[in-house]
Amino acid sequence: MNMMSRWMCVKGVFLVTALIAFSMARAETGVTDTVITVGQSAVFSGPVAATGNNYRRGIELYFEQVNKAGGVNGRKLQLTALDDAYDPKRTVENTRRLIDENKVFALIGYVATANLIAAMPVAEEARVPMFAPLVGTTSIRLKHNHYLFHVRASYEAELARITQQLAVVGTSKVAVVYQDSVFGKSNLETLLELAKEEKLEVVKTLPMAITAASATDIAAQLKQAAPNAVVMIMAGTMSEVLIRDMRASGLGTPLYTISVGLADAKASATRLNGALRGVITASIVPSPTLERYGIVKEYRKTLGASAGSGDNYTVLEGYIVARTFVEGLRRAGRNLTRENFIAALEGVGSLDLGDFRVDYGPKNHNGSNFVELEMYTATGSLIR
Repeated sequence: MNMMSRWMCVKGVFLVTALIAFSMARAETGVTDTVITVGQSAVFSGPVAATGNNYRRGIELYFEQVNKAGGVNGRKLQLTALDDAYDPKRTVENTRRLIDENKVFALIGYVATANLIAAMPVAEEARVPMFAPLVGTTSIRLKHNHYLFHVRASYEAELARITQQLAVVGTSKVAVVYQDSVFGKSNLETLLELAKEEKLEVVKTLPMAITAASATDIAAQLKQAAPNAVVMIMAGTMSEVLIRDMRASGLGTPLYTISVGLADAKASATRLNGALRGVITASIVPSPTLERYGIVKEYRKTLGASAGSGDNYTVLEGYIVARTFVEGLRRAGRNLTRENFIAALEGVGSLDLGDFRVDYGPKNHNGSNFVELEMYTATGSLIR
């Protein structure tokens, strides 16, 4: 080999080495040639555990479907999920761990208002996208956040639909029982404003502890206030407790709840032994059995091929969330970075996922506006 050939060979090796080093330096955190790592901190234990577990189940269900088909642009999806037990301090700890130790690309599927508020500054400082928290609190959506994307409709949209219905049916006096937390208090304020707009008289507002095992005192106060309807702003087993003790006290007052009120209506119906009948709920996804919706037909097919358990509104919501998240990844392309993922979502405009629409833009990260009112049967099914 002459000097020129040797020089060209050395130059070629140097160039290849430099390109590999440059590629490695440019690789985004949480992204390898074969895997995209995503993190979740949510409630998987305690009185609200069913909500977090069902949400994770739906996300994993779609991730499983995508991975079986070869992944996203050649990369498989890996979800690392940590239990925060509904404790905002643990949510912060988990978020730091997911970002600093697990090196996730993005965060997905957080649950509860206070937990999201606690974790957001950590994600923003690290410039990590936070996708689709199971949170609809209005105050979080008022200020545009570059890193935060919603899928579900806001609680304001749910409560507006409820107050509009109350006004239409001629309800004059309303009572509110709300979860004694940031989530409950914030959405109580929203409801009071909406009630004023609809000219509804709120005759009583009562806080209730998340861990409450009895609501007999609340039921007694409601009986004395004599409202024409009661709106529940709460999540988890406390909803069951209130329904049980209200009905046991003889109060047949119509009950309205927001979408997170009951995480597993079938199980609640069994425990309530018929008392769930007639409770009206806001739903932010279609019924998971209505295959006339394209997204539900796809969901049911995937569910049938999955070995896992769980099939309800929250599982479907998680599935839709993951479906939307993956759409952003696909549009971002093979050269995946956090910023081009955000740009890809903002470039979506109006996206039809199968008779379920989400909307995003540079100043709109709010997703869906889907809200319908449905009524529970004694067995936990929903009818319209």
